[in-house]
Amino acid sequence: MQPKDNQLIQLRKQKLAKLRDAGINPYPIESERSHRIAEVLKDRETWVSSEQEVTLAGRLVAMRRQGKLGFGDLEDAGGRIQIYVAQNLVGEENYELFKLCDPGDFVQLRGSLFFTQAGEYSLKVNQVKLLGKNLRPIPAVKEKVEDGKTIRYDEFSDIELRYRKRYLDLLLNPAHRQVFVLRAKIITAIRAFLDKLGYVEVETPVLQPLYGGANARPFVTHHNTLDIDLYLRIATELYLKRLMVGGFEAVYEIGKDFRNEGMSRVHNPEFTMLELYVAYSDLNGIMNLTEELLRHLALDILGKKEFVFRGHTVNLEQPFARVPMIELVKEYAGIDLSDMDAAKAEAFCKERKLEIPPGSGAGRMIALLFEEYVEPKLIQPTFVTDFPKEVSPLAKSKSDNPDLADRFEIYIAGHEFGNAFSELNDPLDQRARLEAQAALRALGDDEANPVDEDFLEALEYGMPPLGGLGIGIDRLVMLLTENDSIKEVILFPQMKPE
Repeated sequence: MQPKDNQLIQLRKQKLAKLRDAGINPYPIESERSHRIAEVLKDRETWVSSEQEVTLAGRLVAMRRQGKLGFGDLEDAGGRIQIYVAQNLVGEENYELFKLCDPGDFVQLRGSLFFTQAGEYSLKVNQVKLLGKNLRPIPAVKEKVEDGKTIRYDEFSDIELRYRKRYLDLLLNPAHRQVFVLRAKIITAIRAFLDKLGYVEVETPVLQPLYGGANARPFVTHHNTLDIDLYLRIATELYLKRLMVGGFEAVYEIGKDFRNEGMSRVHNPEFTMLELYVAYSDLNGIMNLTEELLRHLALDILGKKEFVFRGHTVNLEQPFARVPMIELVKEYAGIDLSDMDAAKAEAFCKERKLEIPPGSGAGRMIALLFEEYVEPKLIQPTFVTDFPKEVSPLAKSKSDNPDLADRFEIYIAGHEFGNAFSELNDPLDQRARLEAQAALRALGDDEANPVDEDFLEALEYGMPPLGGLGIGIDRLVMLLTENDSIKEVILFPQMKPE
């Protein structure tokens, strides 16, 4: 804290004491507001001619006084308006209260609208009420224009400080606040889209005795009363499938998942996922649903077809490409592994000094080559299909090739945005896949899943053929709001300790 800031805090505390000595509660319970500022900014001539009294409430963001006359700006979430406060209109006692106010205070102002001699549309105040005294000065926004660009050079040009003090970032940067308004709008639109199709929104446990549904390392916690370890869920998949066993035919959940992994511009350990399942559908049905959903969000909700994301212009209106993974590996890595030859794949990976995870077969090495050589090249929306079964333990095998899974991931601008399967409903095949995962875990793969016996028992009661989809909401919001960092679309992202 700068010495000047400390002095200002002391001055405001002195004003706080004066208010209390005068019998004024600086943090009252009661408040009222007849109109939002945005409402009175419309049809200004009508408001002025009607002389109708209004009560506005918000934050004082500027103040200037000269003798018995004061001006300022009042701001709420929807707009800003100039205020005109004269002692002869509010009375001496109420004007003394106004003199004890500072920028940053929350106030309730009653008055009527008029135009000043300078033509400024203003609220002519006849009553001031303090709603909340500010003790800490709000940082000033400092900007300069260079080569036609506006450049911030105040302390909140420090990106990390913006994330750590998000409340000030939102206060000082209305454009950043708008990102989270759009985020809420996007999530609401997703719900409406699925609700209209007959999906039921459900909630499944966040604390789980076993984790599964994704290859990831979990967070571990302990339940004191039961004296057992529990895991923060890494995915909602296995519980949602239990619901499909129980008779639901179309469900979805939008909620938090947690993965104990590294952080980056596209990864946060706590993140929001959409996961859905629908009976009597398959991968093609889910592919069509995904394309329709993304196009609906872009064109119908945001009114745009093109988005600039991570340096690329992405078009969500044109048909999405659909290409098998092995074809993409052949095109970009230069090796044909359609024969699933593990020795050939291993030699190729070693020649390029790629680290091969223990116990890998041809399928895992194909996925490794895809990640290394193909992912960054997939700029326009692309459904990557026909994943190796080895890296798809919860997906059905393709009917014409048992080494491949009926699975896709959607890639945009070099990043994965969604994952989908024709879901495996053969309990014996599912057991074999999970036991293979457990074997990898025994070899040191801490992202492999344990065997979930309760889930396998549920499958034995019968589950209909399903199409399933998972989409990362945070990354989707990044694309649709044209932000390159996940921290820009999560209100309070995880940060390293200072």
